[in-house]
Amino acid sequence: MTRLEDRGMNPPKGFRRHEYLVNGIKTVVHTAGQGRPVVYFHGAGMWHGLDFARPWTERFKVIAPTHPGWGESGDDPQMDSMHEYVLHYLDLFDQLKLSPFDLVGFSLGGWLAAEFALLHPRRVRKLVLVAPAGLPDPEHPGPAMGSWTLDEMYPYLVNDPETLRPYLPRDDAEKATHVAEIERSIQSAMRVAPQGPFNPKLGRWLHRLTMPTLLVWSKA
Repeated sequence: MTRLEDRGMNPPKGFRRHEYLVNGIKTVVHTAGQGRPVVYFHGAGMWHGLDFARPWTERFKVIAPTHPGWGESGDDPQMDSMHEYVLHYLDLFDQLKLSPFDLVGFSLGGWLAAEFALLHPRRVRKLVLVAPAGLPDPEHPGPAMGSWTLDEMYPYLVNDPETLRPYLPRDDAEKATHVAEIERSIQSAMRVAPQGPFNPKLGRWLHRLTMPTLLVWSKA
């Protein structure tokens, strides 16, 4: 059974918590491992934690920042576009004196990673996009953000719901915290992308992603 302290916004064993002030916004970063730096941009939810990244730390220095509006990082209503988040991370990486690095983005974080990499290709050595948002698909628009119940949300995330069981609330107190975290995440995501998790002009600039890029998607 996954320990409570290993779930959600808390780092798993071996990760270290750091706190930075980035343009006035508290930004929490978890790091672990040694070697070539790998930055991980999480998606619109991070309640399932960083357990999956433990094997990465055997070969790389993993740097996992928490976006403003999520987890333990602060809120800022002015962070209302993906461009604002790109600028936020430029400031953070300058503080960390971090460049170049490998960049991994998942879901909403994949969209952010793509936007960051196409604007600042010299900073990104390699790019990995895992089930990224960002490109509109009129034939498969998907459900509106926040229009589903929790029980409807989980099957959207994984093919086998059992993989999520260790991260789900086990009592009423944990459920209340879980629900509040998801509601905050939805509000932050809707502030960034009120029309949906995409940039209708992103496709025309993807030719700027000249670094080695791996796209990971599930099999239908």
